[in-house]
Amino acid sequence: MNDPASGRTAQPHGHVFLAADHDRSERRTWAVIALCGAMMLAEIVGGLAFGSIALVADGLHMSTHAGALLLAALAYTYARQHANDARFTFGTGKLGDLAGFTSAIVLAMIALLIGYESIVRLLEPVAIRFSEAIPIACAGLAVNIASAWLLSRGDHHHGPDRGHGNNHHPESRSITTNSGILTLEIFEDGVPPRFRLFSGNASDALLEGTSIETERSDGTRQVFSMRDRGQYLESIEEIPEPHAFTARIRDRSGAHHALVFEEHAHETAAHRDNNLRAALVHVAADAAVSVLVIVGLVLARIFGWLWMDALAGIIGAFVIANWSYGLIRDTGAILLDMNPDRKLSESLRNTIEGGGDRITDVHLWRVGPGHVAAIISVVTREARDPDFYRSKLKCFKSLSHVTVEVVRVQPI
Repeated sequence: MNDPASGRTAQPHGHVFLAADHDRSERRTWAVIALCGAMMLAEIVGGLAFGSIALVADGLHMSTHAGALLLAALAYTYARQHANDARFTFGTGKLGDLAGFTSAIVLAMIALLIGYESIVRLLEPVAIRFSEAIPIACAGLAVNIASAWLLSRGDHHHGPDRGHGNNHHPESRSITTNSGILTLEIFEDGVPPRFRLFSGNASDALLEGTSIETERSDGTRQVFSMRDRGQYLESIEEIPEPHAFTARIRDRSGAHHALVFEEHAHETAAHRDNNLRAALVHVAADAAVSVLVIVGLVLARIFGWLWMDALAGIIGAFVIANWSYGLIRDTGAILLDMNPDRKLSESLRNTIEGGGDRITDVHLWRVGPGHVAAIISVVTREARDPDFYRSKLKCFKSLSHVTVEVVRVQPI
């Protein structure tokens, strides 16, 4: 990667942007395929033989589930085998998003098919052999639960973005001093981030004149003066992003106690493995439809409401369509290189401009689960090269590929 502003060539770097648990997810996906394939055949054959359109619908959706799992497994394998292929400019990390998008399209088509067939059966009911259909539906639900467990056990959240909002959990660190235990936290729940200093014995530890000094990886230091809030001391100054630094507390004896804060990764669209998520979506939708099928069959058998079987299929179609929409929305945004993390953009801008420089252009896009690429254009009056800004951004763990353009202007 060349940096025209500095006239120097950056050190070579890799372009492997796969999820940290890529291999494990690949193995689990292949393991579930055989399980679901067998149940798929049983439901389709059983539904046709015993006259249950809802059971056939569940089997048809399980067939797309098995197909989606196969697509996910092949995407995992191909991405791993070609991770170092130079033909892929930014690696193969987005292959899982492409597989997820394709799976979502198929899911939407199957939802339409199930809805159509259910409406036809609602208008033209047929006899149902309940004693055979209900056990098969229960077996399908069991397979779905087992599949979901195999895919998701031990993994982090792969569903919709939990997001930050304005409700931040305080980041805190504690240390034992001669005056007792001091706890320093970064508090930002609906307010600008500030330090709060607590002690188990406030009369001894939180004395007037206590201060905090932060030191960042680039050597930048900042002193924060504190004011008494009763049960704690709070910094007067706001804490600039990112929250990655060493904070030194000066106690009443003049001793300094160091506490290290790191910018932790939040679960956002930039971190989700959408390939595994697509497989989980199919499993979860299958489970929901299976429950509806069982309920519809039981009510139809008890009260003679044959229309309940068809109604279960219609509701199932809406459930599948809803999951499909969510997948298309999220994976489509990644394939179109939309900004995956607005908070990261804001923090990145604050980090650069906090030193007196100005960002004129910034582009962020996801190149793989947990991997974000950035192109940044910086205007500065100082003699700074791209490596200076890369070092400032090292605290953002999800930034895996950074290109910096530096435009230097003469001081006025």
